Amino acid sequence: MKGLASMPPAVDDGVEHAVLTLLEQLIARPSVTPDDAGCLALIGERLQRLGFQLERMDGGPEDARVSNLWALKPGRDPDAPVLVFAGHTDVVPPGDLARWRSDPFVPSYRDGRFHGRGAADMKTSLAAMVVAAERFVARHADHAGTLAFLLTSDEEGPARDGTVVCVQQLQARGQRLDYCVVGEPTSVERLGDMVKNGRRGSLSGRLRVIGVQGHVAYPHLARNPVHQATPALAELAATLWDHGNAYFPPTSFQISNVQAGTGAGNVIPGEMVVDFNFRYSTESTPEGLKQRVQALLERHGLEVALDWHLSGEPFLTPVGTLSEALGAAILAETGVHTELSTTGGTSDGRFIAKLCPQVVEFGPLNASIHKVDEYVPVDQVAPLARIYARLLENLLL
Repeated sequence: MKGLASMPPAVDDGVEHAVLTLLEQLIARPSVTPDDAGCLALIGERLQRLGFQLERMDGGPEDARVSNLWALKPGRDPDAPVLVFAGHTDVVPPGDLARWRSDPFVPSYRDGRFHGRGAADMKTSLAAMVVAAERFVARHADHAGTLAFLLTSDEEGPARDGTVVCVQQLQARGQRLDYCVVGEPTSVERLGDMVKNGRRGSLSGRLRVIGVQGHVAYPHLARNPVHQATPALAELAATLWDHGNAYFPPTSFQISNVQAGTGAGNVIPGEMVVDFNFRYSTESTPEGLKQRVQALLERHGLEVALDWHLSGEPFLTPVGTLSEALGAAILAETGVHTELSTTGGTSDGRFIAKLCPQVVEFGPLNASIHKVDEYVPVDQVAPLARIYARLLENLLL
């Protein structure tokens, strides 16, 4: 591993130093999903000093608990808006350490960038949110609206015992949420150039096409599932499932894996397995997609077994109070006019949208997420925190 450069000096009002200091502490905790590695305790201590009420909502089996934190700081007016910062402390595994220029869990500065696993996805956002909350409370101790944090260590994994568990508990007690900002890395070329105001749904299928195994020299004594399935798969790939809408591109169908054969070159396989996925817009439903696939397979006369897995429903926040307030904060801090988008994969926003009517995602550059030498530009950490703080002032005073 290469030696580490010294931390850049603090600038301006100390926001950059504050964010980087907390970010270093978070990166040094190897929170590979679903292990929180103490990140929530660190963040919780900071929030508790601000007057937040902390509640652990850990989920999952006893031998594999997922760490979840709900933190609430009520405002003076119970009828004023409630804004929640949401995010995850877990990160994906770093992979081959030899490919990293520096230890992924040792904070490193090179060429104006801060490197470490989770720097972009999404510990910089978490550090910036905490510092923004500290600055906001210090300046506006008598704020009218309520500020909350909803954090988990189960986003990069199965996402079964994290945010979804918290949302269920909050729904059961009647907790009101008006606005939510998820700290996912959404920026593309410049900080603030893109905000996600929705995500497509994700529906996966595993198709088993059943044939009859036999010798390749005697095809009349066998039934080749690959030959039988090919026309149906071609039609599935060519089908226009919907036209999308003003917010979503058309629903897409993609085959991800195909398996058949015994490994021998003279055997007709008796079965073919195809994995596929729909990333679907709000113009389609899981039920409708399932029915159309089943009807197509029946029309081709295939003997099949089909299993489905719905990993995420689409959500959408139309242009409104939250997106406009965030856009104004981004413009004031960076001079960038943000673009609303629903592209990309799934996020925990899909769970929070069941409770909160306005959910958006906003964070730093996403160019290096899940990659070797993941990074965030150092000169973006302070503006990110200031944008979050401006948003709080726009909505909670």
